[in-house]
Amino acid sequence: MMKTLERDELDDKVNRVFAGKVVRKDLVRKVKVGANVPVFVLEYLLGKYCASSDEVAIQMGLQVVNDTLADGYIRPDESTKAQSRVKEQTRHTFIDKVKVRLVDSHYWAEVTNFGHKFVHIPDHYVRDYDRILMGGIWAQIEMTWDDTDEKAPFRIAKLTPIQLATFDLAEYRKLRAEFSTDEWIDFILRSMGYEPGVMERRLKLLFLSRLIPLCERNYNMVELGPRGTGKSYAIQELSPYSALLTGPTTVANLFGHMNGRRKGMVQIWDVVGFDEVADLQKMPKEVITTMKTYCESGQFQRGHESMAGYASIAMFGNTQQPIDVMVQTGHLFAPMPDVIRDDMAFIDRLHFYLPGWEMPKMRNEHFTDGYGFVVDYLAEALRDLRKHNFTEIIDHHFSLGAHLNARDRKAVRRTVSGLMKILYPHGEVSKEDLEEILGLAIEGRRRVKEQLKKMGSFEYYHTSFSYQDNATGEERFVGVPEQGGRDLISAEPLPPGTIYTASVSGDGTVGLYRLEVSLSTGTGKVKPAGGVSGEMKESILRAFNYLRANKNEFGVAREVDTADFHVEAIDLLGNRVTAEVGVAFFIAAFSALRKTSPQPGLMVLGDMSIQGNIKPVRSLIEPLQIAMDNGAKRAMIPIANKRSFFDVSAEVLESVDPIFYGEVRQAAFKALGLN
Repeated sequence: MMKTLERDELDDKVNRVFAGKVVRKDLVRKVKVGANVPVFVLEYLLGKYCASSDEVAIQMGLQVVNDTLADGYIRPDESTKAQSRVKEQTRHTFIDKVKVRLVDSHYWAEVTNFGHKFVHIPDHYVRDYDRILMGGIWAQIEMTWDDTDEKAPFRIAKLTPIQLATFDLAEYRKLRAEFSTDEWIDFILRSMGYEPGVMERRLKLLFLSRLIPLCERNYNMVELGPRGTGKSYAIQELSPYSALLTGPTTVANLFGHMNGRRKGMVQIWDVVGFDEVADLQKMPKEVITTMKTYCESGQFQRGHESMAGYASIAMFGNTQQPIDVMVQTGHLFAPMPDVIRDDMAFIDRLHFYLPGWEMPKMRNEHFTDGYGFVVDYLAEALRDLRKHNFTEIIDHHFSLGAHLNARDRKAVRRTVSGLMKILYPHGEVSKEDLEEILGLAIEGRRRVKEQLKKMGSFEYYHTSFSYQDNATGEERFVGVPEQGGRDLISAEPLPPGTIYTASVSGDGTVGLYRLEVSLSTGTGKVKPAGGVSGEMKESILRAFNYLRANKNEFGVAREVDTADFHVEAIDLLGNRVTAEVGVAFFIAAFSALRKTSPQPGLMVLGDMSIQGNIKPVRSLIEPLQIAMDNGAKRAMIPIANKRSFFDVSAEVLESVDPIFYGEVRQAAFKALGLN
């Protein structure tokens, strides 16, 4: 006999208000253990037979569900048995996944667990349910046997998709008004299968944020975090209108064929999710290029035609390091594959970065035994709400700060709109509740912008995101909790031979490097190791040739002649900016030869010719800003750049002490603190 569970006030209320549309979530888990079908399939059956608060009725309904799954759900290893049953009985009804392809002007259905790829299907089902052409749908299938067709004797006589026939959004909104905000948050969390009683308020909102792509059109979200936190669960299990990809894909699959005869996934599904984004490393660059356009406007080009889609994009990936290590040693997009991580313009199109490291690894206490919506009903509600728009609701009480550009504002408004649809679909929200979701929306977008800033591009430097209270005029700034500890430039003394340097590209992107020079017994040769190539390698060779030609003047002739110089360049921002680092290499080599550490917190700017003439840097503004943000206390600057020093912001001037130099010897001795 099943143990009777105590119901709380919320359980009683949802059974009264949403009678017939709720199900006890522990039942789902009980059945799920024995049946490998999506949650919305189970809840379709549980909602049909167990939508009751009476324990006896639930017991009887549960038996019917188990019997239906035992008799009607085909396991993959039972395909031949199922085919035989259709042949012997000429007709059999079961639950399975159906997908359709077009072969020589004829539609053929592939019934997955039934194990047959050439099943006749009436054309009207293909027209009525176009998702059947892309990925397929779960359905109740009535299969018949046709003796007249020897090669393809199976025919689908009736197909009933496992989803609601009708949904009344007006009723859903009206009934939402009967719940307080706290009650509704807990109810939606239980509908997702989670127990809100073990969560803080912030964690509840982060879990609910996973639903935004399901209710907001053309929404772009990323969640990176540890394994086992259920990142892709909402996309995979809570809606029949979303598709989850687990590997690389093609432009044709995502955006359709050039001839337009076959639609792409972004035109057919509400959400396209990418699980394990690290596996997308081999994805063609063309996919990211097309996605970049699509993520900005919802438009994309196929052949001569400009087309549109409404699917949201959700990306999920695993972090390999603790968050504090990621923050200190790089940026939070590090787990992404190169094809995405190196494309800052694509990353800038992400509306929200959900901090997956704050989500708990799922344990028994995180799953609820209470009542929640039948997932299919919740999926229909979220889908219907995609047609509605709450992007302007911020303006009733707040305005966004000056540091948010047009793309930032669009991202924040989209996130607020999505959270409104999840929490306040009836449109009634207090100023305090609106401020809460506005803060979360700004934080999620700022997390994206902070990483772009850390990657070294100066155009993303305005990250002091804020909003203003229209009534009082008070401005409130929104940070990201993991901010801080970003000092890539150590304030502690470095080993001899180690120096920090930076270079700025023509488009204002800054590269930050740590040069490491070590000596071994040899014959006076330089041996570049990892990260040294192109212009950087040439600048190092120029500086080394100058050192070798002037070894007597520097008092290191014997050391230079009897040692080989191994040099490595560590790209601290990972953005592969071309760098000319002659002076920094010279100082690092001299430091190694003298066995003397450079001054702590020092960054060296400038390059040199083969004759030792100093080359100024292109600009001081960007590299000094990077220096300050990453913990530098002082900077070696070519004297030729002194005139442009006062173009630098006052904040940088207060934080970073300039040390000007006019020739290499002066630079080396000042850097090492020698007289």
